[in-house]
Amino acid sequence: MFTLRPYQQQAVDGAVAHFKAARTPAVIVLPTGAGKSIVIAELSRIAKGRVLVLAHVRELVEQNHSKFESLGFKAGIFSAGLSKKETEHKVIFGSIQSVARAVDTFFNNFSIVIIDECHRISVQQENSENESQYFQVISKLKENNKDLCILGLTATPYRLGYGWIYQYHVQKKLLVTNQDRFFEKCVFELSLRYMIENNFLTVPVQIDSPVACYDFSSLRINGTAFVASHIEELLRDQKRITPAIIKNIIEMSEKRLGVMIFTTSIKHAEEILEQLPKNKSALVIGDTETTERDLIISNFKKQKIKYLVNVSVLTTGFDAPHVDVIAILRPTESVSLYQQIVGRGLRLSPNKADCLILDYTGQSHDIYQPDIEDDKPTSNSVIVDVECPKCLTLNQFWGLKNSDGFIVEHFGRQCKAAFENAESKKINECGFLFRFKRCDKCSAENDISARQCKSCQHLLVDNDKKLKDAMALKDAHVMRVDSMQFVISLDKNKNERLEIQYCDHDANILKEYFYLNSKESQKAFYYNFMRMHLRVPEQKIVITDCTAALQNKFKFRQPTYVIARKEKYFWSIREKIFY
Repeated sequence: MFTLRPYQQQAVDGAVAHFKAARTPAVIVLPTGAGKSIVIAELSRIAKGRVLVLAHVRELVEQNHSKFESLGFKAGIFSAGLSKKETEHKVIFGSIQSVARAVDTFFNNFSIVIIDECHRISVQQENSENESQYFQVISKLKENNKDLCILGLTATPYRLGYGWIYQYHVQKKLLVTNQDRFFEKCVFELSLRYMIENNFLTVPVQIDSPVACYDFSSLRINGTAFVASHIEELLRDQKRITPAIIKNIIEMSEKRLGVMIFTTSIKHAEEILEQLPKNKSALVIGDTETTERDLIISNFKKQKIKYLVNVSVLTTGFDAPHVDVIAILRPTESVSLYQQIVGRGLRLSPNKADCLILDYTGQSHDIYQPDIEDDKPTSNSVIVDVECPKCLTLNQFWGLKNSDGFIVEHFGRQCKAAFENAESKKINECGFLFRFKRCDKCSAENDISARQCKSCQHLLVDNDKKLKDAMALKDAHVMRVDSMQFVISLDKNKNERLEIQYCDHDANILKEYFYLNSKESQKAFYYNFMRMHLRVPEQKIVITDCTAALQNKFKFRQPTYVIARKEKYFWSIREKIFY
């Protein structure tokens, strides 16, 4: 009998709770080495009907089946690649290609289908042959059981050019996307950082650009991948760098147990293999004959060979715990693929203290974090945790930190928190706006992408049109702001006021004034200036006089444009536009 770790039981409980309330597809996110086979085993044990576990490659089918049976269970395999088409067991591990071609009677009596590496499925059914096959299988299963439970398992729940594969995160209470997704909810997630900090995985030691590295900075994504011919051209121009890289790999791994080298192409891999120790190295590619491939992998796992070079294979469905060096010589299109590559070296093994991650690509993917869907606003932006002042939920946005690690600015627009109504099951968003635009009719705050005011339904004019319209007016002045200055000045009655000056490259100045001598004027300053200008919008700053405003001036961002209108003898600022 097996015993579940606490987080494994939480994963099972999360799935059960979801399927008791609904039959919409759900996701469990578990890092490599978290023991998904235990979770599958427990779900299979408590399932009232049969269980189908799908994977996209035969290696993953075989690995999952082997681990499942090592727990004392019996299960069948349905995979042409493994020369088995067993159907009589309660639990069947199958390859999607083979199951999609199975006879109709195969699909009877399944109560749950578990899809491994489920990030490969998108909401569009026509994206690829594999994806359409998943939808074909699910459709056939549902014909026999309309209450079918669909559960996805993955370590990387996001895809390049697509974003998160689910809509709502139950634990974090976050609505991660408003777009349709095949999987409705993530019912449990365990972070890679938790696994490492609690000694369930080996510590990764990242070494970027050791000694020499390729320059892939000119590569651009075409669709969801780099163009192979462009990569080949860059490698051809940088061929002299490869020997230095291989020499460094050999030196860095001198006292290491197993080295996996991820390359760009067959030609690139063969070039690398030529420079590695002949009796300690081997190459695996997609076209490697099955018997030869199995022998190479077996010898590598038995540590008869030390260096295993591969091209676009072994990123998933490969388990060799002794691997303690990952050498990345191929540009990776997404952080998801990068994390899958790194994951090959994070399993625990005797005599293994850590895993070296040698990155020779010059890319800066993060082992722990996904790519945020929004474009990176500046080159020095990093992912920051931002607490919503309304609901206290932690959001992740792009932001800037100072040398002490404190957030000095972030670019988050709206709180992503959402809360599920226990009775109606309807998900209600928090809706707090970090960045906003005001309705020019009722002054309500709206999301900066909104086209209609949420309060009065007035049609909102976008920033580009505002600029264009203002430039066409004779009594309007449109300034592109170069700097913003805070000055304390006196009005004609000698009353102190805060003077904010907006300057352009030609030293032209537009000004606005705020009085801070009463609670009413301080509140007006907050809503008319602070609320829009704060670099960290949720930051609580108390400003009760002009001196305090000057002391905090670096906490405010300047607008990109200021639009002013002529009023007798002076310009009055009417609009500030931020990009």
